[in-house]
Amino acid sequence: MTPHDDQRTRIFTSEEDAQREQARRILAGVYTALVEQGYDAVEQLVGYLLSGDPTYITESGGARQNVQRVERNELLQELVGFYVSKEK
Repeated sequence: MTPHDDQRTRIFTSEEDAQREQARRILAGVYTALVEQGYDAVEQLVGYLLSGDPTYITESGGARQNVQRVERNELLQELVGFYVSKEK
């Protein structure tokens, strides 16, 4: 520990920020797992988000289990927010 370590600025992460980050990580992981298994990842994710049927998501790498950890509306919020931020 250096003399100035105790003076570093700490970053506060709210619960909402943590949920958004979790949704972001899960979407990226699910997308990767779907592509690796040869699926059209966008189509599969759309199928899951519209229907809520987890069988649209591969079990590979725990993707299906992970995607169910986050509410579908949170995944949609993250996707729409990302898209809109890129269009500005």
